[in-house]
Amino acid sequence: MLEENRSFDNEFVFKSSRSGGKGGQNVNKVETKIELTYDVINSDVLNEEEKKRVLVKLQNRIDKNGILRMTSQTERSQFMNKEKVIKKFYSLIGKALEEEKIRTKTKPSKVSKEKRIQSKKKISEKKVLRKIHSQDFSE
Repeated sequence: MLEENRSFDNEFVFKSSRSGGKGGQNVNKVETKIELTYDVINSDVLNEEEKKRVLVKLQNRIDKNGILRMTSQTERSQFMNKEKVIKKFYSLIGKALEEEKIRTKTKPSKVSKEKRIQSKKKISEKKVLRKIHSQDFSE
């Protein structure tokens, strides 16, 4: 789980470039697209266990050098895109660091077994009635 007091901000590397989409001349002139890169393997904020968990859970987003890349280009200002990509990063890392609950196997109760059998019998009766009804029409 991601604690509130941890800050990854000093380990971020930002790069700006021109983005496509809406904005008219603004798109052609201003570099509003922001790419955030974060080196998971050399991070001082994460411990070894957390690094392993992040590398496994986010393997599709991390390259072979252990660098996580995220971009944002939806907003018309560089500042807004930067804020958006940072928020996206924290949410992604938070989900990756969450521990999954171990499922405990349970057996179905007597009541649930009985309900299942009753519903199967009901469906079976319907089908038998359909057969009988369709035979009446064919004769």
